[in-house]
Amino acid sequence: MLYLGVSQFVAWGISYYLIGALGDAMSAGLGWSRTVVHGGFAASLLVMGVVSSAAGRCVDRWGGRQVMVAGSLLLAVACLALAAAQGVAAYYAAWVVMGVAMRLTLYDAAFAALAHWLGPKARRPMAQITLLGGLASSAFWPAGHALAGAWGWRGALVVYAVLALLMVPLHLALPRRAPQVLRAAELAGPTDAAPLIGGEPPAIAGARRTLAGALFAAMTTLVNFLNAGMSAHTVGLLAGLGLALPWAVGIASLRGVGQSSARLADVLWGGRWHPLALGAGAALLLPLACLAGLWSGQVLAAALVFVLAYGAGNGLLTITRGTVPLVLFDHRTYGAQVGRLVAPGFVLSACAPVVYAAVIDHAGAAAALWLSVGVAVLAFGVALALWIGFTPGARRSSTNP
Repeated sequence: MLYLGVSQFVAWGISYYLIGALGDAMSAGLGWSRTVVHGGFAASLLVMGVVSSAAGRCVDRWGGRQVMVAGSLLLAVACLALAAAQGVAAYYAAWVVMGVAMRLTLYDAAFAALAHWLGPKARRPMAQITLLGGLASSAFWPAGHALAGAWGWRGALVVYAVLALLMVPLHLALPRRAPQVLRAAELAGPTDAAPLIGGEPPAIAGARRTLAGALFAAMTTLVNFLNAGMSAHTVGLLAGLGLALPWAVGIASLRGVGQSSARLADVLWGGRWHPLALGAGAALLLPLACLAGLWSGQVLAAALVFVLAYGAGNGLLTITRGTVPLVLFDHRTYGAQVGRLVAPGFVLSACAPVVYAAVIDHAGAAAALWLSVGVAVLAFGVALALWIGFTPGARRSSTNP
């Protein structure tokens, strides 16, 4: 798990959080608007949605090792292509490659690999690998700013490409196939899933399966949209609300501390919570955090609450994105099933960086935070419906008139 955790830390830092660290420097260096620059990141998220189902099927067929090695190589290519880009076409083409690479290396690929290796017992390892991944923003936002200040944003991207290549041996160290413990667990039958879901088989069928999938996809879509906007613009939001840029960068970087702290708590004590209940509780933190953020420019403590609480909620929801499908669906087709359900989230979140940039430019940072509150409230409502409708008790009552 250590190799996979370290690779997630690096992969998130040099891809998903790239635009938050280097976006302003790229905009100034290229002479382009914030909307055009962040549009590249939006394109990569759109590509992630387009290739999501195919990527999931690839993990089901060939395993996480081969898929994630290929993703690491593509990350290096994308970073070098961005560093060399001069025109808009080359810039966006590099982000298209980045989108494919992110889908093959980030959590959804890693979770699918763990589901194949460990089956219903993958919940704890899923939480464990997110501990380091959650610190990526805390490390790479200030590191990216420092690298851009020392060597320019193009030089920073060359460093990122080197880091991507260093992930290849980490992924090569992953298992080629499911370990013997998984094969034994599958032979033992569905009762092995009992520790995860309170003694009931995880899979549901028929109309309830369709409804569960729709709610899971809706929750993932809303959370991804919010996360994409926040990942690209947290520093800009805090600065727009009145914080000096060094303070904005420093406080925004604490998001990773909130994420990993919440994930550590889940590793230590999360087994007491059903994944659906954990998802609803985590989703509640998002609107509360965004409301606190509205006072970030006047009260420093509000900025800290905003970043840490949002990080905690988002960090836990990342785990539930991996564990909830283990409760609802068959782990043997995890990659294809989840790939299909999370695809809308990637597609819609592709709009988020551009939407947030436009809102900030035309209505200000406070308006962008009110947008965040609205999206977060919707995400909480869907998570609550999923919890109420698909807890083990609800499942029993629906099958026994």
